[in-house]
Amino acid sequence: MVPSLVLFINHKPLRLKQQHNGIKMIFNNKQKRTAYLGLLIMAAAFLVWIGFGGEIFTKTQVLVEKQDELFNITYKEWKEQFVLGLDYTLGVSGIISLVFSALIWKQRTKKLKSS
Repeated sequence: MVPSLVLFINHKPLRLKQQHNGIKMIFNNKQKRTAYLGLLIMAAAFLVWIGFGGEIFTKTQVLVEKQDELFNITYKEWKEQFVLGLDYTLGVSGIISLVFSALIWKQRTKKLKSS
């Protein structure tokens, strides 16, 4: 046991010298509806990604094994097929979050401070 390290631990709560009034954002009903819609679209994008096989990188061609019936030889050939990857899915999710954040910001209720 090292007693010198124990002396530096303080269990008292942190007290600030100045009162800190943080920005509290309370969503109105339009903002809540918009946020839920954005989350729903992002969840749908990830479900589509999982439906495509959950690949990390987007592919435009897939390697397929084929068999020659005449000589009974298997060979590999590239087939044109789109496979959605996580890179495009994260890009779309980022764009969705930016657009819906801007929409939520535009839908805020503006309260006037009375002085």
